Amino acid sequence: MTLTMYVDGDRWRAHQRGLLAEFPGLVPVAKGNGYGFGNARLAAEAGRLGAPMLAVGTADEAAGLAGAFPGDLLVLTPYRPGEPDVDLPAARVVRTVAHAEALAALPAGTRVVVECMTSMRRHGVAVGELSRLPVRQLALEGFALHLPLDRPDGSDPVEEVAGLVRAIGEAGLPTSTVYLSHLAAKDLLRLAERYPDTGFRSRIGTRLWLGDVEALANRATVLDVTPVARGERYGYRQHKAPSDGHLLVASGGTAHGVGLEAPKYVHGILPRAKGLARAGLATVNRTLSPYSWQGKQLWFAEPPHMQVSILFLPSELKPPAIGDELSLTVRHTTTHFDRVVER
Repeated sequence: MTLTMYVDGDRWRAHQRGLLAEFPGLVPVAKGNGYGFGNARLAAEAGRLGAPMLAVGTADEAAGLAGAFPGDLLVLTPYRPGEPDVDLPAARVVRTVAHAEALAALPAGTRVVVECMTSMRRHGVAVGELSRLPVRQLALEGFALHLPLDRPDGSDPVEEVAGLVRAIGEAGLPTSTVYLSHLAAKDLLRLAERYPDTGFRSRIGTRLWLGDVEALANRATVLDVTPVARGERYGYRQHKAPSDGHLLVASGGTAHGVGLEAPKYVHGILPRAKGLARAGLATVNRTLSPYSWQGKQLWFAEPPHMQVSILFLPSELKPPAIGDELSLTVRHTTTHFDRVVER
C-alpha cells in the first residue's frame, strides 16, 4: 500500500544546478513537508549542491535538521519573545527577526537577519524604525525582503528593493547582504548592477525542488478492483453506481493529503466558471479525483478514506490489475508520500 513519488534524479539535479547558476548565492529552502520529499532529504540535497546555508521554516525544523545539514540554518519564521526554547546549535543558526522588541530580547551574539516590511504587509520592521533598532549586541547578518508574487498595480519590484536598501543604508546599517524572496533573475541582475557592494541572496524552495515537473511522477497503487452494476449500492454511504463499471481501491487518503485542498486565488472568468461547476457537481456528490487511468481522470466513488480512496471506473475503460499504478496529480506541498523513489 504505497503512494509513491518517482524522481528522475539526473534531470531533477540538472534543474537545481541550472537555478544555482541563474541565482548566485541562492539559499535553498526546506520547510513544512519538504515539498513532498521530506526535509531531511532536501537538506542532504542542499549539502550535495554545496550550499553554505539552508533556510527552514521553524526553529523546530532547524533543530531536526542540524545533523543532516553541515552549514548554517536560517530560520524563516520570525523570532518572538517568550516562544518555547528549542535546543539549537547557536553557532550555526540565524534567526529572522521582524520586530524591535524581539531583537532586544535575544541573547548577545545571536546571529540575526532583520526582515523589513514590504508591500506584502505581512511582518517586518518599518523604514521609520530602522535607525532605532537595538542590534548592537547582536551579530547582524543582513536584511530580508519578502516580496509579493503578483503586482497588479504594475509597480517595479526592483524599485521597491532599491528603496529599502537605500533606507537601510541611510539608517547607518550595513547593506552588505540582503535576502530576497520572489524576485526574478533579470531583476536580480538589475539590482546587482545598481548595488555592486551588496550581495543579494534569493531564498528559493518551490522552484528549486519542484520547478521541473517532468522530473517528477506521482503514482498510487491499485489495492482492489471490484465490478459493480448500475444502481448497485456500495461504500459507507451506500451510494448507487451511476453505471456499470468497477470500483478501484487505491492508496492515498486524507492522511496523505489526498482530496484536501488549500484555498486558491482565482483569476479570470474561465477559472471562476470551472470553480462554480466543480462546486455544483459536489452538491450532488460528484467530485473528480486527482487519480487518472489510461489518461482519463477518475471520479471519487465516495469521499477519500484515511489511507485509501475509492474511485469509480466506467465500463468503457479496461480495469487495472491489483498492483498496477494510477497517475496522481496532487499538490506536493500538501501531500505526504509513503516513499520517494529515484530512478
